[in-house]
Amino acid sequence: MSEEELVARTPSPATVSTLLEDLRALGIREGETLLVHSSLSAIGWVAGREHAAVLALQQVLGDEGTLVMPSHSSSLSDPAAWTNPPVPQTWFEAIRHETPAYDPDMTPTRGMGAIVNCFRSQRDALRSNHPSDSFVARGPAAARIVQIHALASSLGEESPLARLYDLDASILLLGVGFESNTSFHLAEYRANWPSKRFVAGGAPILVDGQRRWQRYEDLDLNSDDFPALGADFERDTDVVTRGRVGLAECQVMPLRRAVDYAVGWIEQHRK
Repeated sequence: MSEEELVARTPSPATVSTLLEDLRALGIREGETLLVHSSLSAIGWVAGREHAAVLALQQVLGDEGTLVMPSHSSSLSDPAAWTNPPVPQTWFEAIRHETPAYDPDMTPTRGMGAIVNCFRSQRDALRSNHPSDSFVARGPAAARIVQIHALASSLGEESPLARLYDLDASILLLGVGFESNTSFHLAEYRANWPSKRFVAGGAPILVDGQRRWQRYEDLDLNSDDFPALGADFERDTDVVTRGRVGLAECQVMPLRRAVDYAVGWIEQHRK
């Protein structure tokens, strides 16, 4: 969406103070650990753009709160599995041999949005060490959250999602839907269903300072049914709070409850 279109659809500009007011109205409080999935354009026109959105999120949590966002870089994966878009098979070896190794400071995100890119640029933000599915965190619990992120557990028990579960974090879907709720992927690791499987992957990483294309196996993840899962979770529980931040429709929910519900739902519906 162009800035001209954003101006046209925005009755009055969002600011740090109005965003802060909206976040508090959603029930977000100081001291929380909060996982945020976001769309800047959904908010409408913001004075200060993504910078203002990050400041509002950090201010609502205060010095004792910890803010977390996914900072995925899906281009650091095996091109044989790419579908959006696919690339010619003749390119595979060049990509595997020449793509720079994952660097938490330099590797850009892909498809995560402007708010994440602004948030991760802060000097005291910590990013986990997974080439394709990293998370970035800032606050007292940040080191605990991002410290362990195993290559073969991109969104599983040895990932920041499991630490967020342990911390009883909250989730904010800011202008995005349940299809973006990565915590449901943690439930995939914990659930069992007939077609559950692990698949081969690969990524460029640094090992003792040297670039290496590392092959590994991880769970074959699938978010196609997350909108239906989220709708049932909201219907069957009373723990999802809806509201708006600027023009963005938002949902806030406890991560632990979402994951626990999703385990049973996946086992029941994925036949």
